[in-house]
Amino acid sequence: MPCAQAPVGVFDSGVGGLSVLRPLRQQLPAESFIFFADQAHVPYGPRPLEEVRRFSVGITRFLIDQGAKLIVVACNTASAAALQHLRETFPGMRFVGMEPAVKPAAEQTRTHAVGVLATPATFQGALFASVVERFAQGVSVLPQTLPGLVERIEAGDLDGPEARRIVEAGVRPLVAQGVDTLVLACTHYPFVIPLIEDVAGPGVRVIDPSPAIARQAGRLLAEGERTAATGAAGGLTFVSSGDAAALARMAQRLIGETGEARRAEWDVGGLRLSLTDGWSGRG
Repeated sequence: MPCAQAPVGVFDSGVGGLSVLRPLRQQLPAESFIFFADQAHVPYGPRPLEEVRRFSVGITRFLIDQGAKLIVVACNTASAAALQHLRETFPGMRFVGMEPAVKPAAEQTRTHAVGVLATPATFQGALFASVVERFAQGVSVLPQTLPGLVERIEAGDLDGPEARRIVEAGVRPLVAQGVDTLVLACTHYPFVIPLIEDVAGPGVRVIDPSPAIARQAGRLLAEGERTAATGAAGGLTFVSSGDAAALARMAQRLIGETGEARRAEWDVGGLRLSLTDGWSGRG
């Protein structure tokens, strides 16, 4: 069993999971984190669910090998495709996954119309249908994809003309249908909240579930008596299957965090990762 000082593993297809890492670091400052971005395969959204499941299993094995005591699946697509499978495959590990925040949206909407912004794979998974069935009785839930937006965010484009075009094409039809609440069901999207709010207008509320995910991670650590000692200096390591140095630079830009950056490579079987030379992003 991992000790209390073991790291928390966090993973996503790319930089989107940093929007979850940010509240995790704020709420759990004594914890150490390993953030893994599978940038060799980003974006996950258009991929078949089975493929995303395979990637998620390989990343989970890697994080367990690194000593992770808890794993946060900071990716809506991976949560939809693999969360239940991960819990069955790794029964000794605790997981926190992303769930579309339909419940608070349904409670807050005045027009009884809620828009959900996510990738195609998130809408295909059973998790989304289950959430809507449980929490959206009497509320119209309108799913909407934003093709290309994840790639724009990965490239650092948070408010350029192309990012705006994508957001306008997806959000304006929802507003026209009476939506007054938008659920961000892709962890990349919180980084363009100002753009989404500008396009949607002042009468539309935008819900980011990341703070709730951080609170759940804290509860699970406390329940398992695995919380790091108060006053400990929590470390941070970034790992990417793509450009690790670029990931570290984006982390500093997007959430103001620095740490060691390491690159990992998928083997031929696509299930195991091996660390290669590191790069320091500190300073």
